[in-house]
Amino acid sequence: MKENGAHMTPQFFENALRYLQGFMPEFTLQDLRVLMQYCEVRKFPRRTMLLKEGEVENYLNMVTTGLVRKFYKAGKNEQTLQLATEGHVVHSELSFLTRNLSLVSLQTLEDTVMVSLRFDKMEEALEKFEHGERMGRLILTAMYIKKDERRYARASKPIRQLFLDYLAHHPHMIQRVPQKYLASYLNIKPETFSRLKKLAYR
Repeated sequence: MKENGAHMTPQFFENALRYLQGFMPEFTLQDLRVLMQYCEVRKFPRRTMLLKEGEVENYLNMVTTGLVRKFYKAGKNEQTLQLATEGHVVHSELSFLTRNLSLVSLQTLEDTVMVSLRFDKMEEALEKFEHGERMGRLILTAMYIKKDERRYARASKPIRQLFLDYLAHHPHMIQRVPQKYLASYLNIKPETFSRLKKLAYR
């Protein structure tokens, strides 16, 4: 559902500017306002499938309010890859960039508002926006580095430490996300997650 820019609040601009300055410190609020001309605001109720496996991803999204889960099916189970909250970017990267069918799905877990950039508008922004090409390259590089760092952390840490580290850095997620999705995201069996949660809150 498309909307006007009513959800582009001062908090949104603060979050978006902080996010983009993490890649390009010289990026300004005026740069952000220019970039927003290429974007649209989309609002969805809880439990909306934003993208299904086998569809082509047309949007790069930044969550302004709400929560989005990225996942894929592994047999009868679902493996959660990302839990995107306010200020985070979420989309099917490979499908968006290659225009191939997505291997993952996106679903809202809360009523969600996103500022989204369509693929064709991204192409236009890369061509016309002064910092577009450099910004796009920096963001893509950082995203793939972060993915590798997350894979290494999960492979190298004991399950208990992985759980405690996540709880320390994202305490609000225990209340916002169903336990089965958190367990899937951390690649922990649901019964193990329940046991670790009980120990942590003693």
